[in-house]
Amino acid sequence: MAGRTLFTTGFIGRRASRLDRPLLGLLLAAGVAVWLLLHPELFLAVPMAWRLPLILLGAWTLGAAFVRPLALEVGEGRLWRLSGMTWNRWALWGFAGVVVWLEVWG
Repeated sequence: MAGRTLFTTGFIGRRASRLDRPLLGLLLAAGVAVWLLLHPELFLAVPMAWRLPLILLGAWTLGAAFVRPLALEVGEGRLWRLSGMTWNRWALWGFAGVVVWLEVWG
């Protein structure tokens, strides 16, 4: 029974929303992180006024996506609430969209 609970929280998610699936967010964050490691010059084309906020947003969203499965395993707490906020998941998808946009049109 414990294995099924881990499967439903880690892979499927408890809610019906696609944004609440931590494995999907973790895979997206890993893909974006690897892409940024392979192509660090993406942010060089961005003006400095936008570069620092994008870097801070990326650090926050990627960090929250990597912490989310661990926070689900531990349970209730501050880390669980911070990593489970809806805007974190939207920001991750938005940051991934910015990275794709910079790669295609940058």
